[in-house]
Amino acid sequence: MTAAAQLPEYDEFGFFEENAQEAGLAWAGPPLVRRENVDVGGERISALVWGDGPAELVFLHGGAQNAHTWDSVALALGGRPLVAFDLPGHGHSGKRSDGDYWPVRNADILAGAISELAPRAAGVIGMSLGGLTGIRLASVHPHLVRRLVVVDVTPGVTLAKSAPIAAFVNGPESFPSFEEILERTVRHNPTRSVSSLRRGILHNAHPLPDGRWAWRYDRLTPVGGLLDFEPLWEDVTALPAPAMLVLGSTSGVVTEEDVAEFRRRQPTTRVETVAGAGHSVQGDRPVELAHLISDFVFGTADDDR
Repeated sequence: MTAAAQLPEYDEFGFFEENAQEAGLAWAGPPLVRRENVDVGGERISALVWGDGPAELVFLHGGAQNAHTWDSVALALGGRPLVAFDLPGHGHSGKRSDGDYWPVRNADILAGAISELAPRAAGVIGMSLGGLTGIRLASVHPHLVRRLVVVDVTPGVTLAKSAPIAAFVNGPESFPSFEEILERTVRHNPTRSVSSLRRGILHNAHPLPDGRWAWRYDRLTPVGGLLDFEPLWEDVTALPAPAMLVLGSTSGVVTEEDVAEFRRRQPTTRVETVAGAGHSVQGDRPVELAHLISDFVFGTADDDR
């Protein structure tokens, strides 16, 4: 029997109660969530749409992730309508033959999708690659970004700073079994529960016909072997929207020098560090991140709503 056959049938919307329990959130029944696909210039962009009202928030995940990385944050936001996108080449969004999944191209494509699904959102939240994409989006499509939350990244990120993340992401693209893909994921994420990592893999990988498992995302390859986001500092300078930079206390992706440069270019930037969180703040401390988002974007904590 293959690893795929041993697992329960994958239900994309069947894990929310598990998310809530791990985050210590009260469970009031399944949230209203649907998947929608938007065609932007012939490119499919897929998204999770939470709630049935006009979207108040937009979420952009990091490289090698997908929209479900925000599930616990969305639950902690207490029913606010929002849209979490799969970035191009990730999750259920379409792939590109040229492999260009970097912030400048992403921002232009996502602008079309956001215009359709969340044109009046009060805030855009982006983590890692999604954060850099959010910076570019706010700079060149300011009508779509009224407030910007950037999670654990700046244009000062380098291969050296992101080495632990790259070591995991740039590993094998497929695995003989689900157990092997889970074992490697657990080994590279020692602070996360096995159940949360198992859930994440089910969202972010899929079984192949021969029983092997492969990641859903296309691999991101630095252009010319370099990881150079320095030009995006000019987009930081051009930000018309208020910004908040949220850091994970145990992450080394953003240095004090990076924070100082961000503040030099945008002196009003609010900077918050979440204790006990690594690079993926949304996975390590989703409730704390949700509170920061609510306070920054809406001026209130979720439990005050």
